[in-house]
Amino acid sequence: MDLTFIPVMLMGAAIVLLIIFFYYVPFLMWISAKVSGVSISLIQLFLMRIRKVPPGVITRAMIEAHKAGLKSLTRDELEAHYLAGGHVERVVHALVSASKANIDLTFQMATAIDLAGRDVFLAVQMSVNPKVIDTPPVTAVAKDGIQLIAKARVTVRANIKQLVGGAGEETILARVGEGIVSSIGSSENHKSVLENPDSISKLVLRKGLDAGTAFEILSIDIADIDIGKNIGAALQMDQAQADKNIAQAKAEERRAMAVALEQEMKAKAQEARAKVIEAEAEVPKAMAEAFRSGNMGIMDYYKMKNIEADTSMRENIAKPANNPSKPIKD
Repeated sequence: MDLTFIPVMLMGAAIVLLIIFFYYVPFLMWISAKVSGVSISLIQLFLMRIRKVPPGVITRAMIEAHKAGLKSLTRDELEAHYLAGGHVERVVHALVSASKANIDLTFQMATAIDLAGRDVFLAVQMSVNPKVIDTPPVTAVAKDGIQLIAKARVTVRANIKQLVGGAGEETILARVGEGIVSSIGSSENHKSVLENPDSISKLVLRKGLDAGTAFEILSIDIADIDIGKNIGAALQMDQAQADKNIAQAKAEERRAMAVALEQEMKAKAQEARAKVIEAEAEVPKAMAEAFRSGNMGIMDYYKMKNIEADTSMRENIAKPANNPSKPIKD
């Protein structure tokens, strides 16, 4: 074995040990904290490594809070929030911003907002600088049947006390859209809406749409109103077409009933003719039977034929076509 290789191995092992030592005992981080006026010991930094808590995150958060004058924050609170799955740096940023803006935000409230899944730092920023939300096009119909398409801009400010459990932007947009539809729908005609679009804003604001939400509505401005379709006329046309179809269906029903009645009458007439023919067929048999039994003689038969001939002659004379001297009535 080459003896010159041993010092190299020892030097490498020493470097590895130093890296491990300074990883678990962040000496430079401790010096940075001391220089910044933050009271934290090397043992505490070492124990953070053991507890799987990044000392750099906690130390930087404590330095930021100390420099901003938030001396009530403790290492245990920040460490507990990190272990609970929170964002320590975001919470400290929010507390510093709230302190500078004179917003009443406690550490417990900030951590609760953060653990609820909301960005507490963004909420503080929205509380200082209100946010403008553009609503999608909202379609409504006035009482005169004219469709209007409105777009609104809602200026909201974060309500810190309602961030936990409060509804979000989607609820604000839905309520504002409902208010616009209600306001336009209660208008007598579309011209009054076009002349006074601020009436929509005033009516919607009076409804208290931000109740139970994480925001406070500062203003609602109608950005644009366009005229859509004439829904009233379209509905009347549809109703007229429906009435026409109903009338046609009823007429077709009556026609079918008339045709059925006609067929029934024809069937009855054919049945009656059949019975007459059947009865006429019995006449010769009856006459033959009368001849055989002696109830009818040859002179009686001739008299009957003469009567039939006279009856036929009178019927032919009574017809207009066979009697030109008789005027034909129109």
